[in-house]
Amino acid sequence: MIYLALHSESKSRTGIKEIASSLDIPAPFLAKILQLLTRHKILVSSKGPNGGFALGRNAGEITLYDIITVIDGQDIFDMCLISMRACHEENKPCPVHHKYEPIRNNLKQFFKQQDIGSLAADIKSGGQSFVL
Repeated sequence: MIYLALHSESKSRTGIKEIASSLDIPAPFLAKILQLLTRHKILVSSKGPNGGFALGRNAGEITLYDIITVIDGQDIFDMCLISMRACHEENKPCPVHHKYEPIRNNLKQFFKQQDIGSLAADIKSGGQSFVL
C-alpha cells in the first residue's frame, strides 16, 4: 500500500510484476492480497497493457487498521493473547487479560491513526526509510 502511495503520482496503475519485483514478494502471494484489497475497495484494478493497481481512495483516508482488518480480520484486537478464543467469552478472562487489554486497545488506536498518506509523506521527506 505504501509502495502504491509512493508511486501514485507518477502513473495511474502499477503492475503486479513491478510491485512484486521491487518489494521482493512472490507475485502469486501478492496477487491474492491485492485482489482481497480490491474486493474491499481499498484498491482499484484494471486489466490490459496499461492495467495494474492503484489506491481506491485518497492515501490519507486509508489506515493501517483498514488494511489489517481486511487481510487478517479483527482477531488481533479481540482474541486472547494465550488461547484461541476471545477473552470475553464465558465471562472468564485469561490470566493476562487485564494487563493485555490496554495494550491491545492502544495497538488498535495506533493502527487507526496511521494512514498510508502520512507514512508515504514521511518516506518522501527523507524522515523514514522504506526498502524499495
